[in-house]
Amino acid sequence: MLKRLLALLAVSGSAAVVAGGAAAAPLPMLHTAGTQWLDPAGRPVILRGTNLGNWLINEFWMMDLGGDQDDQCTLEATLERRFGHAERERLMRLFRDNWITARDWDLMRRHGLNVVRLPFIHSVIEDERRPRQLRADAWRYLDDAIRQAEARGMYVILDLHGAVGSQGWEHHSGCAGKNRFWSVPEYQARTEWLWQQIAARYKDNGTVAGYSVLNEPWGTTPQNMAAVVGKLYSAIRAVDPNHVIILPGHSQGIDAYGKPADKGMRNVAFEMHPYPGHFGWGAPGLAVHREWLTCGPDGKGGVCEWDARLRRLDAAFYLGEIQPWALLGQELGGQVARASFDTYAKYGWAATAWSWKVVTRTGGHGTGKWGFVTNAPGAGVPALDFQTATLGEIDALFRSFGTQPYELHQPLLHWLTIDQARSIQDIHDTK
Repeated sequence: MLKRLLALLAVSGSAAVVAGGAAAAPLPMLHTAGTQWLDPAGRPVILRGTNLGNWLINEFWMMDLGGDQDDQCTLEATLERRFGHAERERLMRLFRDNWITARDWDLMRRHGLNVVRLPFIHSVIEDERRPRQLRADAWRYLDDAIRQAEARGMYVILDLHGAVGSQGWEHHSGCAGKNRFWSVPEYQARTEWLWQQIAARYKDNGTVAGYSVLNEPWGTTPQNMAAVVGKLYSAIRAVDPNHVIILPGHSQGIDAYGKPADKGMRNVAFEMHPYPGHFGWGAPGLAVHREWLTCGPDGKGGVCEWDARLRRLDAAFYLGEIQPWALLGQELGGQVARASFDTYAKYGWAATAWSWKVVTRTGGHGTGKWGFVTNAPGAGVPALDFQTATLGEIDALFRSFGTQPYELHQPLLHWLTIDQARSIQDIHDTK
């Protein structure tokens, strides 16, 4: 048993959690200056939220179907080969119309979240058959997400998760094993075009908190990544002088960028994805999170090291993906999640957890799935193979995502929404 609970680190009195109920107009546009995220009056704000993973770019593990090499491109190619292009398009719309619905948006606000990161693949907007042309329904899902968020007083960060050609080898870049974005100049030019279309549409929309220009662009060197992202920055700024542009980190960090101001960059934030306890960074448990959140044995590592780095660079920070509760046990997971969000808030960092919703064959949170919500026990995902399933079976599966009963991670909900002024014992003393 825990002898003491995790600390809920106090939020600085100079910063406020941006919150609100129904909003009749776009939210006040945010910007960054130095290491801070600020509202139009120059007051620091705190953004804490979630990712809408598997909605506008598929990751099969999040619905317990397929393997590591199954991806958006594989799914669409399979559906098109079996049923034709028009039916493929209908099925993808059906999936997207049901994976995230109004109940999800309502539950996000119930969890006290005030920002969502919206990962999407380029072909949600660009017509894959006609490069540099918009789809007829190009803005269907981005517009809807912004409307839904705005109505609940929540911001949206637009995240190009899958660029044309794929910016990495991983399945979550859209097409596993490709990584051609870096070697084909036309793909980079099309991505500049894409961001200019997005910027032109949303340049005056305050509900959009920022543009995350490339997710985990690890398929090249840090130096080339920084150079290409610099071109994306310039392309966006030519259209949109207003929004925060989020500069993605490499797996090796952000040092290749140098100090943004020295490169003529303004109103930017760096992005990294810290995952203590996962992907080779220790094992899930209290120890790895405590060391990260409390700066390590010497008091200079973990979040303190990143705070010092960002102060040197005079830049704001965005933790685009975090996962502080999975596999920890539900009660401890809820406490670590709250301590993590509050620690990041203390430094003025925005943070969004991966991910909102993960469903499985059996349902239930168990020791802590990667989602805020999951499907309830007894409402499991069927063991469906897209290569052999009938059209009716696939149709029924996609429809079911909109109505399947949810199980909430109740300790996570409790700890994220408990009164922020409540004080409990220090994380250093947790045993």
